[in-house]
Amino acid sequence: MPWMLKADQSVRKKARSLVMRPLVAIVCCVVPAQAQYGMGNSNSINYGNSQSSTGNLLGSVPTGKLSDEVLQLTLRDAVDRALKYNLGSIEGGENARLARGQRLVALSKLLPEVSVGATVYEEQLNLTRYGAALPGLPRVIGPYSAGSADVSVSQTLFSFESIQRFRAARNAEQAAQLSYQDVLDAVTLTVGNAYLQVVAEDSRIQAQQAQVRNAKALNDQARDEVEAGTAPRIDATRTEVQLHTEEYNLSIARNNFAVAKLNLSRAIGLPAGQQFEIAEKLPYTESIPLTLNDALSMASKSRNDLRAALEQEKAAEKKHSAAEGERLPTVAYSGGYSDSGTTFDNSHGGFTFQAGVRIPIFTGGRIKGETTQTEAALRQRKAEAENLRGQIDYDVRTAFLNLNAAKEQVAVAQQNVALANESLARSKDRFTSGVTDSVEVVQAEQALASANEQFITSLYNHNFSKLSLARALGVARTNYQQYLGAR
Repeated sequence: MPWMLKADQSVRKKARSLVMRPLVAIVCCVVPAQAQYGMGNSNSINYGNSQSSTGNLLGSVPTGKLSDEVLQLTLRDAVDRALKYNLGSIEGGENARLARGQRLVALSKLLPEVSVGATVYEEQLNLTRYGAALPGLPRVIGPYSAGSADVSVSQTLFSFESIQRFRAARNAEQAAQLSYQDVLDAVTLTVGNAYLQVVAEDSRIQAQQAQVRNAKALNDQARDEVEAGTAPRIDATRTEVQLHTEEYNLSIARNNFAVAKLNLSRAIGLPAGQQFEIAEKLPYTESIPLTLNDALSMASKSRNDLRAALEQEKAAEKKHSAAEGERLPTVAYSGGYSDSGTTFDNSHGGFTFQAGVRIPIFTGGRIKGETTQTEAALRQRKAEAENLRGQIDYDVRTAFLNLNAAKEQVAVAQQNVALANESLARSKDRFTSGVTDSVEVVQAEQALASANEQFITSLYNHNFSKLSLARALGVARTNYQQYLGAR
């Protein structure tokens, strides 16, 4: 009997390992472009790092009022909530706003600055305080009052450095917007995977409940035959052990189902403790017909992380040009006008104006150091963009391989379930007829459990492979329903 339990556990452990592989793939797929292009000089935007970005996709900001009703959650509901409340979505949007703010700051260096002011004051002097008390002179002068109003303006008329830094900030803002769109794709993949895991765990519970019913029926039959004296006691013992084993596996399946629901709830921002049920089972559907060459061409155009990388490369070019532009002259002017007097009816105006050109002659190697830094950053951005091109090719090809393999596995597993059910039925008939003992039936039950696990795992892998392909193509957020056959 121990060898049966060991074989059963090893088969299920192997099947579970097949489910864990997509989780490893998510770590590689969901790291957005913003995590890959956060390196740069002190003026660049820090978009975060890959470690925190992946963790952020699994978190959220719980939003909404806790309800006593059980929420019926569709895949679309889950994705829509995640796009609003997932921590990755929120931080991606704020990063885009941060980039916009930096662009506005860079733009302000090119525009005039105008300020106005007004002052009114009243004063009274005590001359004795200063030792100026003389005969014939008043000891106190005043009170008297005066006021003034002024306006000033200044502007840098020409600075090649400021112009290029503004252009770099504009490219960085576009990169941040594209990175945000890429984060939404990654969020869709993460939440879709969490939803699929809940569906798979629910299927495992149903399959395991069937296994418990079969084991209980077999145990009852063995006990009856033992009491009737037509079967040895070992048959009843063996079937009872198998029943307890299946009940133990059912407890594990229920716990895994509850944990999977918690993971999904955390990713989409449901209120803590909100009960919900999965409203879609996402059965097997054929994959969208698409050739590998078409997929590669589509990915190279639609992947937002690649587009963001190219914008980051352009921003790095502009920053390098800005550093070199510090050697060029800058032209600026400033001026002001003020009007002051005891009253505004008795006042007089005055103005100042100055303009100048500043040419750097010797900066102690500062400009050389900055150009060296920006040139190195530019080379990094170029290398990262080329690496991402290769990564996209890898993602698409891997998604195709996994999808084709999962499709074959579903077909094989489906046939295996039918054969395992037939084998179990025949073994039960043989046991009832007294042709065989309970060992054959227990083995048939274990074979059915293994076949069910393989079928559930293959369905999960097939759906996840389709969702991964959508992510690899850069269309997960917009086309996930089409790829998964969801409503």
